[in-house]
Amino acid sequence: MSRVVLITGATSGFGKECARIFAKNGDKIIICGRRAERLEELKNELVNSDVATLSFDVCDKDSIFEHINSLGEPYKNIDILINSAGLALGLGLAPDALLDDWERMIDTNIKGLLYVTKAVLPVMVRRKSGYIFNLGSIAGSWPYKGGNVYGASKAFVEQFSYNLRTDLEGMNIRVSNIEPGAAKTEFSDVRFKGKTDQADKVYDGYEPLVAKDIANLIFTLSNLPSHVNVNSLEVMPTAQTWAGLHVCKK
Repeated sequence: MSRVVLITGATSGFGKECARIFAKNGDKIIICGRRAERLEELKNELVNSDVATLSFDVCDKDSIFEHINSLGEPYKNIDILINSAGLALGLGLAPDALLDDWERMIDTNIKGLLYVTKAVLPVMVRRKSGYIFNLGSIAGSWPYKGGNVYGASKAFVEQFSYNLRTDLEGMNIRVSNIEPGAAKTEFSDVRFKGKTDQADKVYDGYEPLVAKDIANLIFTLSNLPSHVNVNSLEVMPTAQTWAGLHVCKK
């Protein structure tokens, strides 16, 4: 039986690949993002699938609730929510980082995820069924120089996922926190604010994850029996490990 899947950040990266794999397998998908033209391009690509588009910025609380509450049949009964919208801005150390960048990461990675989740939860609670995937990051567990607020925002996603799952006890709603390591998407292009050469150097010399890897994992988890909940899934490219904890020597 086909499911209804709402995906934020569907115009690129993990969200876009999630849209492709769920649509390919016959699910009804609601693709969400700021860039309406990209949503239409993806809808046209998936012309043989059942696709609806919602164009909103996850930082705009009122717009989120207005759009999601406006969904009619067959899209209003959301079975799966994939909170993929998120970003990192800059790699400056805390004393040099731009406050505007910090605030935008908080607004997108924390507030945006909260708004969308809050808008979708009543549907799942009423139906006593659902699955929420939150896109975290290994940065939420493992700090690195320049990670500051980005890492902190993903630590929030992890703890919110755990606490959300606890609050939903007995409601048959699953929650998984997905924590990718180094993955080659538009992520670094955004982080380096369009400096593509600088962004590409992040992935020199090794094979990183790609968006399709994470989409495949999410799709696999979504098809596990309903009594199985994977609380958190941390995944890195084989070339990446926790090795090399830095020591500042005199």
